[in-house]
Amino acid sequence: MPWSLRAKLLTDLILVIWGTAAFLINLGANLWAASQYVLNGRYVWAALVLTLLGLSSVALQVFSWVWLRADPPGLHESQPPGRCLALLHLLQLGYLYRCKQGLQQALLVWQQEVPSEFDLAYADFLSLDISMLRLFETFLEKTPQLTLILAILLQSGQAEPYQWVVICTAFVGISWALLDYHQALRTCLPSKRHLRLVSSVIYFLWNLLLLWPRVLAVALFSALFPRYVALHFLGLWLVLLFWVWLQGTDFMPDPCSEWLYRATVASILYFSWFNVAEGHSRGRATIHLVFLLSDSVLMVVTWLTHSAWLPSGIPLQILLPVGGVSFLLGLVLRLVYHHWLHPSCHREPAEVDGTRALHSPEWCQLPQNTRMIRLAWNFFPKTWEGDGNGVL
Repeated sequence: MPWSLRAKLLTDLILVIWGTAAFLINLGANLWAASQYVLNGRYVWAALVLTLLGLSSVALQVFSWVWLRADPPGLHESQPPGRCLALLHLLQLGYLYRCKQGLQQALLVWQQEVPSEFDLAYADFLSLDISMLRLFETFLEKTPQLTLILAILLQSGQAEPYQWVVICTAFVGISWALLDYHQALRTCLPSKRHLRLVSSVIYFLWNLLLLWPRVLAVALFSALFPRYVALHFLGLWLVLLFWVWLQGTDFMPDPCSEWLYRATVASILYFSWFNVAEGHSRGRATIHLVFLLSDSVLMVVTWLTHSAWLPSGIPLQILLPVGGVSFLLGLVLRLVYHHWLHPSCHREPAEVDGTRALHSPEWCQLPQNTRMIRLAWNFFPKTWEGDGNGVL
């Protein structure tokens, strides 16, 4: 086996283990926080944490189950019977089953002296689904949980150890999910080179720095006006859902599950950019950025006209410059990434990597994750080779 391929397989194996461990650590941290809120008599906070966990978990199980039912018959040969699989998803274990399945396939490929084309393609197939589920979990659970915990800290003015654990795991998990999703989509298209180490670090940082001001804005609004944040989210979410519907998404296998996908995308768009339609995305991304920026500015004006201090006594003048500097730095790093570090800036031939199955003569007979391939063509427009089209 070539050293480059073996190194990539080892990296993929480590990433599968890391992704699963990060999910379990974040889950444990949130359950720890919820239990502490109950012990301290903060039942509303505990209920919010558990509600976000529950809604996110249910959505992940539905996506996983629908995709498994839509996959070609006989693709997952080692899969348990249908009733056992349904029970796993009913018990909210479907995502962990996916992670276990991906880990087993990665180990199988790693142990082979010369991995078969089918095993390599099947490993890519599984990793693409896991990356997509991880991204959904990030914006349905991690990002709202991070916003909630920051709002609680801003209200109380003090942080407990378990809250810092939630914050740290959420921040790392969010940026990691965005980077992993971006890399996974590149394995779908043979023309797309993978990110180098420096490019990956910068991509990780600018996503983190641009997402942080939005999370901070919503957290501050929640701390100052806790009774209105649900109305604010619902109002913007309906507008974003209508926008997603206008773009005519076609990702899921049936109309009912397609609406679940659109609702999830609208939740992602509440915090960050996510491309779902074919064609040039620069205009849509700019509209979305201006929309979120305008909403955040309106929230800032609302804070300052009602109160310059948080309930805990922290002045808003301390936090607002932090968000502004983070936003500007994130934009600078994004420009640096697209002008000097984007894979399209390097003209050397693409190496043999995760796209190897697409170059094979038997490509049509190998496992192909068609839903993710369609999404990759939307994410990387064919006529716009120089655009990273990432999450803003």
